[in-house]
Amino acid sequence: MLRIGVQTKNVITDEDPEAGFRLLKQTGFSAVDFSLNDYLKNSSLYRSELNTFFDRSVQELEAFFAPHKKGAEAAGIVIGQMHMPYPSYVPGADQEINDYLWNVVAPKSMSVCAYLGCPYIVIHGFKLAYFLGSEEKEWQETEKFIESLAPYAKEMGITICIENLYEGVSGHILEGPCCDAVKAAERIDRMNDKYQAEVLGFCFDTGHANLVGIDMESFLETLGSRLKVLHVHDNDGISDLHQIPFTFTKTRENRPSTDWEGFVRGLRKAGYGGTLSFETAPVLSSFPEAMKADALAFIAKIGAYLAGCI
Repeated sequence: MLRIGVQTKNVITDEDPEAGFRLLKQTGFSAVDFSLNDYLKNSSLYRSELNTFFDRSVQELEAFFAPHKKGAEAAGIVIGQMHMPYPSYVPGADQEINDYLWNVVAPKSMSVCAYLGCPYIVIHGFKLAYFLGSEEKEWQETEKFIESLAPYAKEMGITICIENLYEGVSGHILEGPCCDAVKAAERIDRMNDKYQAEVLGFCFDTGHANLVGIDMESFLETLGSRLKVLHVHDNDGISDLHQIPFTFTKTRENRPSTDWEGFVRGLRKAGYGGTLSFETAPVLSSFPEAMKADALAFIAKIGAYLAGCI
């Protein structure tokens, strides 16, 4: 049976994580995507702003997250995946910032992932194609970053997952890193063969796929067993809104904006048996606080429906 998961963002608090995990269990979830990226936000990084959170030692980080680990265990929630703070490289930023992201934030994120017993950590590939002139050169830089973490991944039993992204260029949404399933499959296989371990896998993001018109069924079928985790959410095909599936239509006849049927067929063909993890944290800030449990329960029911279809 497929697990149903959701982001910890906007649910789990540092003050009382156990209460948040308990709420997730009560509303129908059995797993979470741990939002480590919430501790060093992308909006700050794009402004070349750092905070001191990852200045903590590994032991201090483990102590900080001990209540989260305990709370998840008490509620019977699996920490099934994690999102590393992103971007891991900021084009145009001072070298000091990018060195910090590469040499401090990334390895400490791996340590937190291992401490929480989480098997998968999602990273964003470097968005450099328009600076370097080609997708191949862009991947070479991302690959260097992955290579720096691969020994940790092998030692800790963690799979790093690359994610299909989009890129905004002059007001247009275009394909970003990892939007070619054939290339992604070859690169994953090559990396795993090198380390003789599953150090690299794939996270498929439905919202990003919808924005750039990816054929979900074909993409997922091509990935096959390389597909390890999901980011499930919806949008209008124009903006990355991270909303509840089935809530956007393209016509008054209510044809869904996202090809959910193709998504289901693709997961079935890929033989996916992991977690249907919803990346829908913004939904919980748009609903009134009093409706948070109802919104979560609705998302979980959609997860159960999709799991049944698969």
